[in-house]
Amino acid sequence: MTSTPQKLPQAFNTNIVDLPLDRLLPSRAMSKGIETTRKYAQIKSSIQEIGLIEPVAITTADPKTGLHIILDGHLRVQVVRDLGIASITCLRAKDDEGYTYNKRVNRLATVQEHYMILRALERGVPEERLARVLDINMVSLHRKRNLLEGICPEVVDLLKDQHFGVDLMRHLRRMKPTRQIECTELMLSLGNFSSHYAAALLAATPGEQLIDPEKPKKFKGLAPAELARMEQEMLQVRGRFKAIEQSYGTDVLSMVLARGYIAKLIKNPTVSSYLQRHQPDFMNEFQSFVVATSFDDVSGASA
Repeated sequence: MTSTPQKLPQAFNTNIVDLPLDRLLPSRAMSKGIETTRKYAQIKSSIQEIGLIEPVAITTADPKTGLHIILDGHLRVQVVRDLGIASITCLRAKDDEGYTYNKRVNRLATVQEHYMILRALERGVPEERLARVLDINMVSLHRKRNLLEGICPEVVDLLKDQHFGVDLMRHLRRMKPTRQIECTELMLSLGNFSSHYAAALLAATPGEQLIDPEKPKKFKGLAPAELARMEQEMLQVRGRFKAIEQSYGTDVLSMVLARGYIAKLIKNPTVSSYLQRHQPDFMNEFQSFVVATSFDDVSGASA
């Protein structure tokens, strides 16, 4: 017999209301100098061009004062107030909870932003208006629009969920596809997507792996002889990295098993007493190994 699924209660009232700003109370103080931040400028530009996209989340009105507390959207309220607008669109929560999808959604990845710009342009949105909404100049818009030119599909797939500067692609597109993939995998493994690191990888790329080998590779502070030596060292590092990558999973599993066995062994009073009396050096090494390879402390610190 199957039970009837229970309907989940809604966290917000479905009706959206426009409320005067003087009826909204902040639940936290705004950071000093917030008006000078990039985020403030983007929200201001977006509201000026296309209006408010996401309503402000508020509590239900206080029975005595009739005022609402802002749960999410303080910066939007601040921008609207600075623009001289008297009211703002709000969504009333049924509980005093600041959770909204906006707080848990991942920010738009660089590749996804590129696709969004392309779709907007295909639908007839003028470049000038799109630049104003995104609060960027025309040069930046064109660079974001042309982000994937000269980039192989495998690299696009590897970077589809990452955040990086558009300058990174400028360095990658000078490489042949196989080298693009190698450098991208290296950046992913290190979690480093900076333009400077991409430029260093380009500087260490042999001429036969470049689209235009005749075009000189310039890297500030490095002479041609140093670049050549860097190329050789990078090849050696790449080989060692590949060798370690192949055995990394097995090595980590072996280390975890060994740690568990040794930790259990030295907790045995008889074994611990014997080692301390007859093999104190071994006992110290075992204890150091258990502490050094403990994942509990790492996970606890990041929680």
